[in-house]
Amino acid sequence: MADLSYRILGICGSLRAKSYNLMALKIAGSLMPAGMALEIATIGDLPLYNHDVQEKGFPAPVTRLRDQVLAADALLFASPEYNWSVSAPLKNLIDWLSRFKPTVPFQDKPAAVISATQGPLGGARGQYDLRRILDGLGVHWLRKPEIFIGMAQNKIDAEGRLLDEPTRKIMTEQMAAFRDWIGRVKRAYA
Repeated sequence: MADLSYRILGICGSLRAKSYNLMALKIAGSLMPAGMALEIATIGDLPLYNHDVQEKGFPAPVTRLRDQVLAADALLFASPEYNWSVSAPLKNLIDWLSRFKPTVPFQDKPAAVISATQGPLGGARGQYDLRRILDGLGVHWLRKPEIFIGMAQNKIDAEGRLLDEPTRKIMTEQMAAFRDWIGRVKRAYA
């Protein structure tokens, strides 16, 4: 597999500049094995989904994100948990991209997810909702290892450095498993 190279599109569901999820996404990128490269998408410029707007034509930020998803070999989500579910910015992105027909850009994409919260559960409920939503749009999820970074403020410093070695270990394991998963999904759906 040493000759393979995968383009990973990172999608953070938080718009906050100092988001623990954005920091975790960048950390995951730094822990990727050789042959994987992370590009982080910008979703803050998407308008709220509105069918009336769609009927006039997809806005440029939406088509840009569609093209990024289509060009990526895989997707890596960093999903905060807002009110026991998926964040509004992330759900808005999904709502927009799900409107492209005949093929939704998420179809047959390998994906993994991480989440970070300041509470003890680490975003599990939001992550499970994200998995359920995108299952219906054709995403093929890496199931294990799961990454829930609870009490993130004690594990990631203000500059985005990971301080917790058990978290580093499991994230490194997830990125290695993700690389293998991408290869399996690509072979299955080639």
